[in-house]
Amino acid sequence: MNAWKLRFSMVATLAAIFGLTTLVFSAVLLYVGYFSILTVGLLVVVLNVVQWLLSPYLVGAIYRVKELKEGDNPKLHQMVAELSKKSKIRKPQVMLSQIKLPNAFAYGSPLTGSRVAVTEGLLSNLDDGEVEAVIGHELGHLKHRDVQVMMVVSFLPALFYYIGWTMMWSGMLGGGRRNDSGGGNNALIGIAFMAFSWVLTLFTLYLSRLREYYADRHSASIVENGAEKLSTGLVTIVEESRRSGKPNQQQNKNNNAFKALFISDPDRANVDSAELHANQVASKQDLLRQKLSEKPTQADSLIEIFSTHPNIIKRLRALQQLSQNA
Repeated sequence: MNAWKLRFSMVATLAAIFGLTTLVFSAVLLYVGYFSILTVGLLVVVLNVVQWLLSPYLVGAIYRVKELKEGDNPKLHQMVAELSKKSKIRKPQVMLSQIKLPNAFAYGSPLTGSRVAVTEGLLSNLDDGEVEAVIGHELGHLKHRDVQVMMVVSFLPALFYYIGWTMMWSGMLGGGRRNDSGGGNNALIGIAFMAFSWVLTLFTLYLSRLREYYADRHSASIVENGAEKLSTGLVTIVEESRRSGKPNQQQNKNNNAFKALFISDPDRANVDSAELHANQVASKQDLLRQKLSEKPTQADSLIEIFSTHPNIIKRLRALQQLSQNA
């Protein structure tokens, strides 16, 4: 996917999300016209803004994140500083997540500023070039303001779900102001609202996948041989995540809450690893060469629709195209 097509797809997806949202929201307001719905909407917006402002503290608690002082890892700090300069952004605060799962993520809010976190597992399993490419990817998220964009977009499905939930129960309990059947109509509209929230969720997931591709392109543009380094880094992350075993139930909940932040979806590690290991290979380079010639199956494409991250094979092939065009 070339840069122009990628930008167009993201703009089109955003336009679809906001256009559909405005259309449906306006139609329901015309039909119902009650302040109670606006109250629910305002409450959802406020709660999401508060969550965004406080999310760095939640992320820090869940993933045991602490600030990584420059003296503790001067090489990593220098790497972040140089790549930030190439990205033309201010150097973010460097954080260390004290978990063995290899991954990295960018996050932040006006209360904390921008942050880039790497896990202990990432530093112990990837070589310096791969870590550099992963950092480049995360800085791409910061440069493109993906944290803010996805925060705004992600609250829309929640907004429609809770408005629908309110209308459904209001109708079932006898709500409605026009006639005796008004309550039943409101209940049906509420159910339709909740169904529509799932449509918006699919658009949001698609936008998330597009922005992963966009961040990959950024890494390839600021890191020497970045596409190749990021490819082998992703392969290593997938493999080591699989070897780490299935996380416990609480960790699964944590991953679901913030997995869109990660460079690779930890919940897809077993699926991605299976795709990478259809046949036994001797090295990561052999693995890349083998998989770049394959296409995702229909089942892979279906699974991808409900994922925050692109299919691993499609992602590796996109990186390979960047490497060939460099």
